[in-house]
Amino acid sequence: MNPNDDKALRDLLKQSIAPVRDAELRRDLWPQMLQRLDEAQPVRVPWFDWVLAALASAALIFFPGVIPAVLYHL
Repeated sequence: MNPNDDKALRDLLKQSIAPVRDAELRRDLWPQMLQRLDEAQPVRVPWFDWVLAALASAALIFFPGVIPAVLYHL
């Protein structure tokens, strides 16, 4: 691309994208975020997820040769 193409492309982009008005926030959002975090319920992990994690750990302990294959596929 030559400089004329760059300028034409820049002009087209300026025409198609509206300028941002009022980019400043009207209020501080941090107190609202803290309130939402306080209202959030703790994450509950089902018992079968713990069983699956234990089985996967046991498999890796008893069959350590599987570890490179598992890491390869990540």
